[in-house]
Amino acid sequence: MNVHDLKGERMAFAASGGLDSCTIVHWLSANGVKVVCMTADLGQPDETSFDEIGKRMLASGADAFVGMPLQETLSEIGLAVVQAQACYEGRYWNTTGAGRQAIVQGLVRRMRKHGLSIMSHGSTGRGNDQVRFQIGANLLDPDLKVYAPWRDPAFLERFSGRQQMIDYCEQHGIPIKATRDKPYSTDANLLGLTHEGGALERLGTPADFVTPAMGVWPEQAPERAEIVELRFENGRPTAVNDERLSLPLLFRRLNAVAGRHGVGIGHHMVENRFVGVKSRGVYEAPGMELLGTAYALLSQIVLDRRATELLTTLSGTLARQLYQGYWADLASQMARAAIAHTAALMSGTLRVSLYRGTIRFVSGVDIPHSLFTADGSMEAEGSFDHADSEGLLRILSLNARTLARAGQIADHDAGG
Repeated sequence: MNVHDLKGERMAFAASGGLDSCTIVHWLSANGVKVVCMTADLGQPDETSFDEIGKRMLASGADAFVGMPLQETLSEIGLAVVQAQACYEGRYWNTTGAGRQAIVQGLVRRMRKHGLSIMSHGSTGRGNDQVRFQIGANLLDPDLKVYAPWRDPAFLERFSGRQQMIDYCEQHGIPIKATRDKPYSTDANLLGLTHEGGALERLGTPADFVTPAMGVWPEQAPERAEIVELRFENGRPTAVNDERLSLPLLFRRLNAVAGRHGVGIGHHMVENRFVGVKSRGVYEAPGMELLGTAYALLSQIVLDRRATELLTTLSGTLARQLYQGYWADLASQMARAAIAHTAALMSGTLRVSLYRGTIRFVSGVDIPHSLFTADGSMEAEGSFDHADSEGLLRILSLNARTLARAGQIADHDAGG
């Protein structure tokens, strides 16, 4: 699909309000396309006024602007990520993938309401977001059509990059926040933000080149530790330091307290994009890191060995699914259904200490499904009888003795 096929059509555009959005909307409008800009309120910490986004898009030539309040939706996805411990390739909490999934859900609902069948977005042909938008949208509506300017030869001929887009906006008097000397790009929502591109595309640029937006670098954090208490009820965090909060407000509170102690700030990754190329990012997710770590500590107390092993497998699966845009498919539904059984057992109060980027366990109380009992004590208490292990070890070692006598064990000294 190209812009010439769309003349006179009315389409929905997933607008962030940034340079790409302003440029694309104006260019589409100039080519006879009626653009309905739909922008998600995801609690973006880098936007001081959500209303300003609407003004920018209308000034860029949008036919209409639709704001989508999606902080609750995003918070629920974020909680699902925490319950699944669905970190991608290490400790990236999938904050952008979660944000795109929330946008897709809101966008498809509102497109139906406005009678629109064509969706557009400003994602480039090299990134993950084009996949997340298109696959995520078509999973929810298989008849929905997608137009991507960054895959349209006419758009690519006009705009080769950021500088050409800034020139275009200045030429047409389009209000933008972008500047020519911006050293990297930032994508943000309530759960966290990512810094990519620009100077960060050079591996010689250190991670601390980035200026944190949700906290401080650990070495700049206070020298005094802070204790934080989190209450979980059936897998849901319900209170921080005895104050009950809605989920979006809870994420905001944890972002603030963890961020000021350098927790979850400046996580550096060179990751594998879905499209097959490497990308580098410096990520911030203070609230997710704090909540996810506390939840993991509670899981250690509640889950047995086999449940823990299965959860680890499902964690990796869901991390990839969300990263690649398949959050709504059957495999993701199956994985989340299994994880829901573990989440139902996660009740308790955890206290942790935050200090210069670290999270330390302090205490865990009121945990009704805890498996941590006196049976595991090194003292003479509980029901565990050491003598019972004699029979257990005779059975377990039977296979070891059989393997050795059958000559199946390589000589260690021979390097086997």
